[in-house]
Amino acid sequence: MMHRSAWCLLLALLAAQSAVARAEEKPPTYESDIRPILKAHCFQCHGETGEKEGGLDLRLRRFIVQGGESGAAITPGKIKDSPLLERIRSGEMPPDDDKRLSKQDIDLISAWIAAGARTENPEPDNVGDGPIFTRAERSYWAFQPVKRPTVPDVRDRNRILTPIDAFIVAELERRVAASPNDPAAKQAYQFAPAADGRKLIRRASFDLLGLPPTPTAIAKFDADTSPDAWGKLIGRLLDSPHYGERWGRHWLDVVGYADSEGYSEEDRVRPNAYRYRDYVIRAFNADKPFDQFIQEQLAGDEMVPHPHKNLSADAVEKLTATGFLRMAPDGTASGGIDQPVARNQVIADTMQIIGSSLLGLTVNCAQCHDHRYDPIPQADYYRMRAIFDPAFDWQNWKAPPSRRISLYTDADRELAKQIEAEAAKVDKERLTKAEVYITRTLEEELLLLPEEIRKPMRTAYRTAAKDRTDAQKSLLKEYPTVAKISVGSLYLYDRRRDVRARKLDVDRKAKEKRFVAETARREIEKIASESREQVEAALKTAAKNRTPEQATLLGKYPGVSVTLATLAKFNPAAAAELDRDKQAAAKLRASKAAVDLKRFSDKATKIRGAKPEEGFVRALTETAGKVPDTFLFHRGDHEQPKEQLQPADLSILNPGQIPENDTALPTTGRRLAWAKQLTNGRHPLVARVIVNRLWLGHFGRGLVDSPGDFGFLGERPTHPKLLDWLADEFVRSGWKVKRIHRLIMSSAVYQQSAAGHPASTVADPDNRLYTRFPIQRLEAEVIRDAVLSVSGKLNLKLYGKPVPVMEDEVGQIILGIENLDGERKPTKPIPLNGEEFRRGLYVQVRRSRTLSIFEAFDAPNMSPNCERRNSSNVATQSLMLMNSDFAVEYSQHFAQRLIDKAGPKTADQIKLAWKLAFSTEPAAADIAAGEQFVELQRTTIREQSPKANDATIQQRAMATFCQVLLSSNRFLYVD
Repeated sequence: MMHRSAWCLLLALLAAQSAVARAEEKPPTYESDIRPILKAHCFQCHGETGEKEGGLDLRLRRFIVQGGESGAAITPGKIKDSPLLERIRSGEMPPDDDKRLSKQDIDLISAWIAAGARTENPEPDNVGDGPIFTRAERSYWAFQPVKRPTVPDVRDRNRILTPIDAFIVAELERRVAASPNDPAAKQAYQFAPAADGRKLIRRASFDLLGLPPTPTAIAKFDADTSPDAWGKLIGRLLDSPHYGERWGRHWLDVVGYADSEGYSEEDRVRPNAYRYRDYVIRAFNADKPFDQFIQEQLAGDEMVPHPHKNLSADAVEKLTATGFLRMAPDGTASGGIDQPVARNQVIADTMQIIGSSLLGLTVNCAQCHDHRYDPIPQADYYRMRAIFDPAFDWQNWKAPPSRRISLYTDADRELAKQIEAEAAKVDKERLTKAEVYITRTLEEELLLLPEEIRKPMRTAYRTAAKDRTDAQKSLLKEYPTVAKISVGSLYLYDRRRDVRARKLDVDRKAKEKRFVAETARREIEKIASESREQVEAALKTAAKNRTPEQATLLGKYPGVSVTLATLAKFNPAAAAELDRDKQAAAKLRASKAAVDLKRFSDKATKIRGAKPEEGFVRALTETAGKVPDTFLFHRGDHEQPKEQLQPADLSILNPGQIPENDTALPTTGRRLAWAKQLTNGRHPLVARVIVNRLWLGHFGRGLVDSPGDFGFLGERPTHPKLLDWLADEFVRSGWKVKRIHRLIMSSAVYQQSAAGHPASTVADPDNRLYTRFPIQRLEAEVIRDAVLSVSGKLNLKLYGKPVPVMEDEVGQIILGIENLDGERKPTKPIPLNGEEFRRGLYVQVRRSRTLSIFEAFDAPNMSPNCERRNSSNVATQSLMLMNSDFAVEYSQHFAQRLIDKAGPKTADQIKLAWKLAFSTEPAAADIAAGEQFVELQRTTIREQSPKANDATIQQRAMATFCQVLLSSNRFLYVD
């Protein structure tokens, strides 16, 4: 998205060009053509507030003719006698280079003077220092109170299901009546036929849930033959917890939701932002009245008791709601930035978000000068900013890390204190045990030293480091194996014990052989010489080859056949020595200090794990104390403050001020007062803006096609009476969003087919008259969710921390926990354990790292927000679906699901694939074409992989088929 200043410049250029074109058609007038130019370039010095420089006031045509201290500024009809034009042309005025008028502007002023300097209407006799609004500005449609229009009475009642249809049909009938001689008019200006049930359930499911309908949902809808089947389906979808995810995403776009700070390349992660996202989801699911929703987001902190401790669930909810005012890019926690500039930019971006989301106005274009096209003086911008300055207070700024509010209660703290005391006991036991191990290790190491230095070494080790003598330091340095004994190094001494134990084992094995051999020799030597030779001969003979006599002889002298098992009988001393060695090795192995101490640590950690987790909410709150003053910044520069201003709504909407301080509240109460003004039901913009966004969410385009700009450069409503009727109905319903959903979706205009009469596409090519349902491409997150859904992998868990994103080895942004090597280059990501299958809404919104598949399908970069998503159709999207790891992986999952659920027959697999992907049954020709395609793939795979078995071949062939389905327009679009 464009930066605010670039956007305003583009609007100015476009408007200037259109103004010149209008001047060529008819004589320019002051109100429509000249005043916007002077507002943008001159009113700061010669306009609405303060002393007029040189006594020249440019707010009215007669003031310009009258002139200032130097005399008349213009002479109508005489260009050469108009000093104002001469000074503008010479570049003398305006004095600031960046405010010089363009050639188109100068030509337009020249044409105006030459034509007699006309006005459209008589000018007022007296004006004060405040803003002067023209009749056109005061009568502009968006600034008029919402008045409930009468539902039109139309001739064709057959397709009227709701009042919405009556307004649409009335306009169509008006077009027909305006073309009495056009035989095609009646066909051109009518609704398309009703869509079939399968298209409707798919349309409704994506509209309200952002997910394709499940086979179960389709079967239930198909089986319901009651007259209210459609209404019951809408009810089920609105009651789904996934409704809040879908419509929460729409609102999160408008407010610029992000999980990172943006502003600079650092793009720090924004902890706890997800709590606001979850608040929005809950609000939509609960059908929270939208007036309450707005009030909580603007002033939730002013609606709960101070101080913000021991918070109730309701208080937490309201504080979380103020995350709305913390969504703007914010680099004030980063180093190396100009803090005053960065802080004021945060406030400016927040003002832009507020203006576009709630007022549908480009309020931000009045930050540096009077709005060039809308009746928003620069002073109004800063009056509106004064509503928020007590909370932001740029000169006493709260950096992002200090904005947290703890969710701990006193009960939580008491429980945590008790648990900590229990864990501390275990810590104390561990320290006691550790001292035992240190003492034992010290004594073991001392035994390895010369006897004469053991005592001084012990003393040196036990002496505190600060109290050691030089001799002690030297001694410890000479024997580091003693000096380095500590709790942290005990594991090293455990290893040394293992080495010593292994050596004891090796030595014992050698002793065993030696002791057995020596014992056998002694036993032989005990035998009389006459029998000794016979015994030795018998021993040398293999047992299986011995004669009975030899066996009897050896049985007479069992000691000569001694083994390790019988050694104790014939050589008790040797057996005892071996046993001592064995026990010594076992003791060394058993004395694992580090392992034993870790058991204590683990126990303490487990105990502490029972503590209530301390959560935090990122909120906007006012700090008690001096309320900051708000000044108008000359050219938007905080270093050039001019007059002080008081809080107020835009003058064109509500000329009254907002109370500076509500004595009943611990805060100023300014935001709460303004929020109540916005939602009192009499505000001309808020309800219109919101219902327009609801219409946009269903039809892909609002009744006003510029949802963030209801001003003079925005689009005019295609059906203004319908817009007002919906706005009034919205307020009457108690600001209930689901009521408007039901109205829209129950209408014939919503339920019609996307295939209108051919004459309609000619007469209504942009479908502004709603002669057919508009075909819409799914948004980026919805495409991904739909792919995961049909593949059977979608994780429908609600709420929680965002799924992290990272950059892989080739620069693609993927899901994963970053895992950098020694050179800080990405390596294989740390597994997400199923979190990677969650809905796109829960994927981390990192301003500098948009998930690659999201970026391909126009996911917005929140800088600061997204008033309306683009829907492009470019080659990179097809390439992404053809070649990306994502597309290949989930096509394989999809294929495996078909094989598992539909059985071995390709035709059955194709039928299920069609139903899952397109929510309908395939025609016989579709099945035949699919089978032919799969068989062709099977043949190719056999040739490429001759060793592959049939199951593998079928899975790979079906995966390719699935990838084709997932890449098709039929999958990517809703009709």
